[in-house]
Amino acid sequence: MFNGQWSRTRKKINILEGINALLNFFLVVMHPFLGGGCKMKNNFYLSRILGNKVYSPDMKVIGTLNDLGVINELKSPHVTTAKVKTRSGIKDYNFKNFSITKQNGQYVLVCNKFEEYTSPNTMFLRKHILDQQIIDVNGRKVVRVNDVSLSSLEKGAYVVAVDIGMDGLLRRIGIAKPLKMIGLKFSAKLMLWNNVEAIITSNENIVLSKTYNSLSILHPSDLADIIEDFDAKTGLTIFSSLDNATAADVLEQMEADAQVSFIESLSADKAADVLEEMPADEAADILDGMDEEKVEELLNSMEKEASDEIRELLEYDSNAVGSLMSTDFVFFKNHETINEAIDSLRKLKPEEDEMFNLYVVDNNEKLIGTLSLRDLIISEPTSKIGDIMNKKFKSMFDTDSINDLIKNVSKYNLVAIPVTDHEMKLLGNVIINDIIYELLKNKRKLV
Repeated sequence: MFNGQWSRTRKKINILEGINALLNFFLVVMHPFLGGGCKMKNNFYLSRILGNKVYSPDMKVIGTLNDLGVINELKSPHVTTAKVKTRSGIKDYNFKNFSITKQNGQYVLVCNKFEEYTSPNTMFLRKHILDQQIIDVNGRKVVRVNDVSLSSLEKGAYVVAVDIGMDGLLRRIGIAKPLKMIGLKFSAKLMLWNNVEAIITSNENIVLSKTYNSLSILHPSDLADIIEDFDAKTGLTIFSSLDNATAADVLEQMEADAQVSFIESLSADKAADVLEEMPADEAADILDGMDEEKVEELLNSMEKEASDEIRELLEYDSNAVGSLMSTDFVFFKNHETINEAIDSLRKLKPEEDEMFNLYVVDNNEKLIGTLSLRDLIISEPTSKIGDIMNKKFKSMFDTDSINDLIKNVSKYNLVAIPVTDHEMKLLGNVIINDIIYELLKNKRKLV
């Protein structure tokens, strides 16, 4: 509700009013954490105070502000450290002894007590945040931090938001005001700190104390796009933080070269765990583009059942149907009842794409029929699967060509097709999604 209202209101108010509205909202959010009765002293941007002179109580210059350090414990990080460049070197002072006032349009920083302070959990805004890529979870994209908005309250200074717009960049290089004076205005684009889920530097292992939990709410395709937009090291750090199941879903959505790159960059154990969570055919596709020695190392790190399935798929020629088929499918014996079949489905809890077609086999696991979920639902619970199955079905041999597969799927308007060996033993199936992916992959190769 707030995001929509803010988006509409921002078009009608100027930048200063927008910032004030944002800060008023910040007070509402921060009130339970900062205690009642907090009054706003002022709000400011980090770029407006970096490099400014720092004065002693008797207004003697002791140095210039080099950076601000924060501890990210509340909804908004609390400023705890002022890094000051003095004649005797860089010193970290306790920020609680600082006051910030505005005089003649400039911010004046006074250190009332020279108490050196540092914390191992300190994150410095200039060093670790400015110019870094961050994940905008709401916008489902990677953006760059051009400035940081802070608020000075009676209980201290806090980070409110990051500026990801052009205005922040122009402010940094000192030409925002001159441009406004000649009528060129750029609206501020602020993202509340609460929406900043992860910030990572490329040269230090600095990660916000917030976890990646919110990333898991994104669709795997969106998350894959976000990770691929980062530099390799940062993308790998985010990818490695995901649980194995989520990482597998995300990996499926990546481009082929990115898939190989990420798997090769992970430890063998982590990579094996992720691959085990994927459908065998998807995992085989990734391994097919890797060095044989690395492939063997990963397969040996996997559970035997999973590695055996993948090994079988890797033996197929790249143009054979077997290389495209999935070994995850649902089948029943022809003598089972409808009731038994439905009970089996409840226990198996198969994925949605495994339910496109259900297969029927005899005691020798030879394919003898197909049926749909609708067939199960509308049939009498005591009926036999063999009595309701479709005996006239289309299937492919695992050695058939993918081109023939595509022709059959198109001709008979199929969403899935079973795959057998030449003795009709059921080996797997191919669903329409895999066929579309194959067509798109071939099209990209031609471009």
